[in-house]
Amino acid sequence: MEISEFSQKICNAVKEELGEGYRIELKEVRKNNGVILHGLVILFRSQNVAPTIYLDTFLEAYESGTAFAVVVRRLLAVYRKGVPRDSVDMDFFRSFDRVRDRICYRLIGRRGNEALLEDVPHIEFLDLAICFYYAYQGKTLGEGTILVHNSHMKMWETTTSELYTLARNNTPELFPWVSSSLEEVLGEMAGSTEGSLPEDPERGLDREFPMRVLSNAKRLHGAVCMLYPGVLEKLARGAKRGLYILPSSIHEVILLPDTGLGSPQELKRMIHEVNSTQVAPEEVLSNSLYYYDSLQKRIRIIF
Repeated sequence: MEISEFSQKICNAVKEELGEGYRIELKEVRKNNGVILHGLVILFRSQNVAPTIYLDTFLEAYESGTAFAVVVRRLLAVYRKGVPRDSVDMDFFRSFDRVRDRICYRLIGRRGNEALLEDVPHIEFLDLAICFYYAYQGKTLGEGTILVHNSHMKMWETTTSELYTLARNNTPELFPWVSSSLEEVLGEMAGSTEGSLPEDPERGLDREFPMRVLSNAKRLHGAVCMLYPGVLEKLARGAKRGLYILPSSIHEVILLPDTGLGSPQELKRMIHEVNSTQVAPEEVLSNSLYYYDSLQKRIRIIF
């Protein structure tokens, strides 16, 4: 079944299930790397915001044999769990003075995001782009992000340069960086905290376990941590050599000291294989292999 047909079928079923007083909308959402997801928004009476429920995974369940009625019940359960009880006053977002302290940045690949980059302020960095977002935090909606568009920048009467200056200061403060061993990251994924140690920035990279995962404490859009002032310099200090940077996803990068024994070609193949088989399309950062030169203190593309 095509996603458009499935979406309309879901929309009709939800309208029938919920009855009067609800406004139900279908929307397409452009994600990273040109990925288009299909969402459903359910608004009750005077509500002005509601979470977008993406239907693509529900279609997969339906095509795998889950009964349509069960799919609808699961979707409504997701809605009832996440729906805000009150309306949210978003007027604050019109005032630059009220948002400037939570303007942050993140990294995306330029390739595949050409259409998006035409609509958002950004700074080119190698084959990547530094984009900006507002880190929302509130009682009703909890935590979230609002991508900064050119229209926002015009409304705020600000510039890309000012956004970058704010984000360069705000992001490390709001989303502190952490470097972890692969064992620690796998332990987190398994729900275990055993063996995880507090970050010691001066320790740099452990020579016995040199491969490290660099991200932020929330593991969300953490690849940008490699741009945090002084971070790569501190981590390279312990290794006393340059660092290969493998773009694991938009959420983290993997750092590997250049011991002279590894093969850049093999690392490049590894990046491409992982991106094509293990990373969701909308979370791929790049297929490039990067290198941090500890003497020149800059990042470049190896190939």
